[in-house]
Amino acid sequence: MERSEENLIAKHINHDDELRKYVKEHRQYEETIEKFNQRVYLTPQEEVEKKKLQKMKLHGKEKIYTLLSKYRDE
Repeated sequence: MERSEENLIAKHINHDDELRKYVKEHRQYEETIEKFNQRVYLTPQEEVEKKKLQKMKLHGKEKIYTLLSKYRDE
């Protein structure tokens, strides 16, 4: 995320429960994906799980940007 988005998140995360939820999930997905990335070899099942997490992370990021857009418009 860019610095401007991070600033908006920091400004509004304490009073927007939905934003807080999606940011928390996004960070958790990121951490888990990074653990997969650190491994030399992944089983086919782990590859599927990694792809699933990447899609969920992207969906969450889209939700975050949607929520942030209402704050940009203010």
